[in-house]
Amino acid sequence: MIGGGLAGCEAAWALAERGIHVTLHEMRPVKMTPAHQTESLAELVCSNTFKSVEPTHAHGLLKAEMRLLGGGSIVLQAADEARIPGGSALAVDRVAFATGVQNRVLAHPNITLVRGEISALPSPGVVATGPLTSDALAGAIASRLGVQSLAFYDAIAPIVSADSLEYGRLFKASRYGKGGGDDYWNAPFTREQYEAFVAALIAGEQYVPGHEFDKVPYFEGCLPVEEMAQRGPETLRFGPMKPIGLPGDSYAVVQLRQEDRAAQMWNLVGFQTRLKTGAQQRIFRTIPGLENAEFLRYGSIHRNSYLNAPQALTPHLSALDDPQLLFAGQLTGVEGYTESAATGMLAGINLARLLAGEAPMLPPATTMLGALYRYLRDTEPAKFQPMNANFGLMEPLDPPVRDKFKKKEVLAERALRELGLFVQELGAVASA
Repeated sequence: MIGGGLAGCEAAWALAERGIHVTLHEMRPVKMTPAHQTESLAELVCSNTFKSVEPTHAHGLLKAEMRLLGGGSIVLQAADEARIPGGSALAVDRVAFATGVQNRVLAHPNITLVRGEISALPSPGVVATGPLTSDALAGAIASRLGVQSLAFYDAIAPIVSADSLEYGRLFKASRYGKGGGDDYWNAPFTREQYEAFVAALIAGEQYVPGHEFDKVPYFEGCLPVEEMAQRGPETLRFGPMKPIGLPGDSYAVVQLRQEDRAAQMWNLVGFQTRLKTGAQQRIFRTIPGLENAEFLRYGSIHRNSYLNAPQALTPHLSALDDPQLLFAGQLTGVEGYTESAATGMLAGINLARLLAGEAPMLPPATTMLGALYRYLRDTEPAKFQPMNANFGLMEPLDPPVRDKFKKKEVLAERALRELGLFVQELGAVASA
C-alpha cells in the first residue's frame, strides 16, 4: 500500500480486517509535499469538514453507504470521534482526527507502517498517493500506464485566531438553522462593503504560477476566491458569500467555521486563495469583524495531479495489464475527502477478493459509490475532469420524480437499499 492519506488508510484497513498483512508506505516526514505540514497519516490538507451527513445530500448519502460496507470505515470512525460543531456538516478537529486514524492503523496487528518514498509500483498493491504524488512515483505511473497525468490547481483557505475576532460585528447562525443552529460565525456585508471587497479581490496581488503550471485549469469545485470575483460582481454573492438561509438582511456574508475542539481557530469558508500574504492580510481584514485578524494559516495554492481514469484504468481502477495493481483516492479523479476514502475502502475490498481468486465487484450506479465508479469508467477521456459526489451521477428514477426534495429522498432510499443488497452479495460470494 503506497500512500497514508484517507484512501490509503481505508484500503489498508479493509485488507487488514480481512486477515491480509499490509505494508503501508508513507513518505512523510522523510519527504514532505508542498501542502502537508505534519507527518501524521490522514492529515487533512484543505478543509476540516467532510460535508453533509444528511442522506438527502450527496456526501451524506456516500457516508451512509460507507457505513454499510463490510469492515467499517476507519475514516468515519475517527471523524465521528473528532467531530466539532459544523451544522449538518461532519466537521472535525483535524489534529484529533489524524491522531485517531493513525492510532488505529498503528494498533492493527496486520498493518506495518514504513516511512520513506516509494518510486516503484506494487503488485499486488494499491497506489493512493493523492494529488501530490512525488515526481519519482508519478513518472513510474506515467511510464507504466502510457498516459500523462492531467493537472489542476487546488487552493487552501485561511485560518484565523478566535482571540483576534471582533465578535460585536459578527453573528452566530447556521444556514437554515441546521446542526446546533448557531455553529458558524457570520460576517455581514452591506452592498457598498461587498462591492468594495470584490474590487479589492480583483486588484489583489497574486502569486504567479511557474511555467509548468501554465494553462492548467482550476477545478471548478475549488475555485480561488479572487477567481470567482473576476467572473462577475455577483458570483461570490451566489457562492461562498450568499446570505440565503441566514437571519437578517445582509447583502452578503462571510462564514467562519470552527477548526478545532477548543474553538480557538476559525476557517474562512470557501475562501481558498492564491493571493500573496500581504494582500490576504490587507483584504481579508476588511471583512467586518476581522479588522485585527491574526492569521494562523494563510491561503495557498498548489498543483494537484490525477489520472485519466477512463483511458488508463479498468472499471475497478486497476492498471489495464495488471488487475492486482489498483489505484484509489484523488489520484483516480474523484474529488473530496469522502469520495477518496470511499474508493480506498472499495479498493481494499476488491484487492482482498482478487488475492482470494475472486473477481472484483462494483456497486450498481443506483448507489452514489457505484455512480462515481461509473463516471470514472464511462466519461469520454478527452473531457474527463475530477468529480465530486452528486445526484446527477446516479441512475435516473423510473418513473421520474419531479419534486427535487422528494427526488433526493427517493434516490437515497433506493441507493441504501441496493447498497445493502450489494453488501449481501459480497458476503455470499466471499463465503461460497
